[in-house]
Amino acid sequence: MGAFVFSRSTLLCAIFCICSIILFPEFVTAGLTRHYKFDIRLKNVTRLCKTKTIVTVNGKFPGPRVVAREGDRLVVKVVNHVSNNVSFHWHGIRQFRSGWADGPAYITQCPIQSGQSYVYNFTITGQRGTLWWHAHISWMRATLYGPLIIYPQHNASYPFDKPHKEVSIIFGEWWNANTEAVINQSHVTGAGPNVSDSYTINGLPGPLYNCSAKDTFKRKVRPGKTYMLRIINAALNDNLFFRIANHTMTVVEADAVYVKPFETDTILITPGQTTNVLLKTHHNPQQTTFVMVARPYFTGQGTFDNSTIAGILMYDHNLPGTTSSSSNTSIKYLPIPTLPPINSTSFVANFTKKFHSLANAKFPANVPQNVDKHFFFTVGLGSNPCPKNQTCQGPNNSSKFAASVNNVSMILPTTALLQSYFFRKSNGVYTSDFPSVPLVPFNYTGTPPNNTNISNGTKVVVLPYNTSVELVMQDTSVLGSESHPLHLHGYNFYVVGQGSGNFDPKKDPANYNLVDPVERNTIGVPSGGWVAIRFLANNPGVWFMHCHFEVHLSWGLRMACINVEESS
Repeated sequence: MGAFVFSRSTLLCAIFCICSIILFPEFVTAGLTRHYKFDIRLKNVTRLCKTKTIVTVNGKFPGPRVVAREGDRLVVKVVNHVSNNVSFHWHGIRQFRSGWADGPAYITQCPIQSGQSYVYNFTITGQRGTLWWHAHISWMRATLYGPLIIYPQHNASYPFDKPHKEVSIIFGEWWNANTEAVINQSHVTGAGPNVSDSYTINGLPGPLYNCSAKDTFKRKVRPGKTYMLRIINAALNDNLFFRIANHTMTVVEADAVYVKPFETDTILITPGQTTNVLLKTHHNPQQTTFVMVARPYFTGQGTFDNSTIAGILMYDHNLPGTTSSSSNTSIKYLPIPTLPPINSTSFVANFTKKFHSLANAKFPANVPQNVDKHFFFTVGLGSNPCPKNQTCQGPNNSSKFAASVNNVSMILPTTALLQSYFFRKSNGVYTSDFPSVPLVPFNYTGTPPNNTNISNGTKVVVLPYNTSVELVMQDTSVLGSESHPLHLHGYNFYVVGQGSGNFDPKKDPANYNLVDPVERNTIGVPSGGWVAIRFLANNPGVWFMHCHFEVHLSWGLRMACINVEESS
């Protein structure tokens, strides 16, 4: 048999094609299987002039960008080289028929132990846009997170002009202390955990923090160009306002779903949410450097990180846009853009109401018009009694902080719920009697009841396949009103209504938007108010719903539903 000889041009062409697939996946035909490997390793990282050992993916902080196209299959092998247990969630991926790949520990899988590995295998169906991945056990996502970018199918286009460049901006929080120690101490004392020492943009704290000017996120841009900012809030415990001085943004996507474009100079983004905006740079800017800032939105009564993170937008008339943290540009003499007041609930309500689905032939809004099952969930804080012979530092210095849905604080099982359901061995693992309404009604946003104790258990809701669901989530004033970012795994949902005060089932549904409501996977329950969502339970499996404030998740503000197949 004769040898097959590559010509120089053939070899160069092959190399070019391989490099194109790796570097420019947005130009590759859809339907590929893309392989990633996550090696979980320790690494020493210095921030705020303090060095500590953190858990990373492939030694990177934040973690690597995962890129695919609508219709692609992702195969991610995770190998755990550290002593901590880990698991990973692909936030916003619907996981049709791939519930084992969803990731929350003790819900769809047992965590990956030290020295062990697990392969996440799923196909991206009917989704495109900006999502993200993160650890889903304890507070490990403090350092284990990264962007998940899904490009449209081959030859499909954005419903807006293609931007000149795309930039990922991912907010996080940084603790000088070990975050596992922080939450473990909170569990022992019953008090709130110590707050973060800074916020970060792409892992960098920025010049407004001591000893951090050299660790500043900077983005070079060219005049007269349009940039798409893929903004992700990976912070553990804080909603964030974001603004760029002297610039307007056009919001075009939320949680990987296109929206009717609208302009704003400030956005609000909760933990778990993603927002794509178009930034049009000035043709002839009077200055070349502009400050971008983010700061919390907070209405609760506890402590929080009341600091501001800053980055820099730099105009460059000669070079293509690049990211850098090594420039010596100082913000000392630059104007800092003004953000809404920290407790500006009115701004948040008005901003949230600007989001609408495209609701056109290509991107329809398939809002359930008729509802099979109604749920009314109260979400908020509460307390657990202090154990005997122990001193607690929670409410009234005599109890422990807790959080709940319909006064049930979820206890995570030791066997994953999906495993228990799949093998029909639920006895002793969970019960299917989660209350569809509060068992003890009260004035949810008025004077809170004297008894703030909550119940504890592992209860689930069972939903038959293809059930149309309406869920109203009501904030409570127990231990303080607060906006809770609720994330639903396994589904997108339509936000059909929201309001302040107590939900009125006789009057409020008349004002629902059933034509073009925004479609999301994470929504902030208004502080002192309510939000109504609708979705079709057409994804068999076990699906988690929880507050995306990590502290509230740790305190039990979580529940699960089982979408039962017709043959089950």
